[in-house]
Amino acid sequence: MSVNSLYAVVLAAGEASRFGSTKQLADFAGEPLAARAIRTAEIVCGSRSLLVTGNDWYKVSAACEPLQGFMILNPRFADGLASSLAQGVRSVCDVADGMLLMLADQPLITTEHLKSLVKAWHSNPDSICASAYADTVGPPVIFPRRCFSDLMELRGDRGAKAVIDGNRDKVVTIQFEDAAVDIDRPDDLPKKGSEPF
Repeated sequence: MSVNSLYAVVLAAGEASRFGSTKQLADFAGEPLAARAIRTAEIVCGSRSLLVTGNDWYKVSAACEPLQGFMILNPRFADGLASSLAQGVRSVCDVADGMLLMLADQPLITTEHLKSLVKAWHSNPDSICASAYADTVGPPVIFPRRCFSDLMELRGDRGAKAVIDGNRDKVVTIQFEDAAVDIDRPDDLPKKGSEPF
């Protein structure tokens, strides 16, 4: 299966109510969270990278310029995470054989880990290739085309965990504990002048 058939979708649309402001724009190690995530995705997928925006979309997209790939706006971002996920899937489903799903608030994701997921997916193109951390599995995660319709049917503030759980016999996991670090509140960010975690 060609690497050209894999598209990265970075979700950066949410309201981040627990954060108190636009979390996607929060500074982490000198760059906005959303920009950090899309730059990491672009190293692996290049122009096949998609940024899904919603809340404060103009500022978020401006903070991430220039994009190698493209940006889409989810006008229904207030409906929850599932609406942004579905919007991303709809945008790539006609051209992608696999989708690398990433979240903007996991700042410790590395290109090395993403490349490990891609390698695993190429060896198991019909499987879901997920990150394992903190006794769970989740993003970053690669979904094969066969899962796209299920992802588009999700509703509310739900991520893709239900689709992963429904395909347990077809899940390959790569251990990566740093994926457990996500930014929910300002206190989760490293202090100015300190090393990130």
